[in-house]
Amino acid sequence: MPCNTRHAGSERSRIGYPFGMTPRPLLLLNSPDIEIWPAWLLRARGNADARLLARARWALRRKRDGRYLGAMDAAGTLTPMLTRLPHEPGLDDALRWRQRRSFRLARSGHPAVDLPMHALAARLAALGLDAAAYATRSGLPLVAEPDWLAFAGFDRWRRPLWLRDDAARAWTRMQAAAQTDGVVLEAISGYRSHDYQLGIFERKRARGLAVDDILQVNAAPGFSEHHSGLALDIGTPNEPPAEESFEATPAFAWLSTHAGDHGFSMSYPRGNPHGIVYEPWHWRFNGVAPT
Repeated sequence: MPCNTRHAGSERSRIGYPFGMTPRPLLLLNSPDIEIWPAWLLRARGNADARLLARARWALRRKRDGRYLGAMDAAGTLTPMLTRLPHEPGLDDALRWRQRRSFRLARSGHPAVDLPMHALAARLAALGLDAAAYATRSGLPLVAEPDWLAFAGFDRWRRPLWLRDDAARAWTRMQAAAQTDGVVLEAISGYRSHDYQLGIFERKRARGLAVDDILQVNAAPGFSEHHSGLALDIGTPNEPPAEESFEATPAFAWLSTHAGDHGFSMSYPRGNPHGIVYEPWHWRFNGVAPT
């Protein structure tokens, strides 16, 4: 039976929709353990899920493993996709998002709020890392996740790309400007949660890599610029993702000349003080999106 959880305000506010007859939400609503996705952007993982998502406006997704938890219609009625949904950790926090923040405020440029990071210490301890010691050694700051992100198109693999609203607008403009100059910029990845970053470490450790070796390529969970929704990895067609060879492409040459005009800078040049390998593909939005 559906849960009678309803949004306190109207869903019919102007939150930004793609062109077409059917309005579609373009926001990811974020909480420490659960994300609320626009249902139209999620791929069904079976016939039962497909039927629910086809009728839903939003879907709840567990951050730790990507499991779909429930489907929500425009009125806010939540249908479980998991038997024990009422007992799911973080469910109340996720649903409170809809009660404390109207979509109209988000659409009108109301800034995102940083999520709490009280669970991060346990994540780092599982890797044998001390947050304070790592911060001192690397010079990297802790990075909170925002409580909402904007849809910024799709990446190379047609996965939804999420960024902070100002970064999303700047990326779209920069991509279009490059296209005008005959250069194709592809997004490789954008926002990543703390849990997603932890999964990268767990998978690499399972392949036999030591944590110190992983830290030369990936920042520790909680310290990646991708958590902020301001950073993205950029590629170009026929070029492998996240490889140093990207620096020899016309796309990198264009970025080196023009990215600053759009508020982006490369975070990890050669010899950077953080001990992270040279990443010509990793760019962060630092400025104001052009008008």
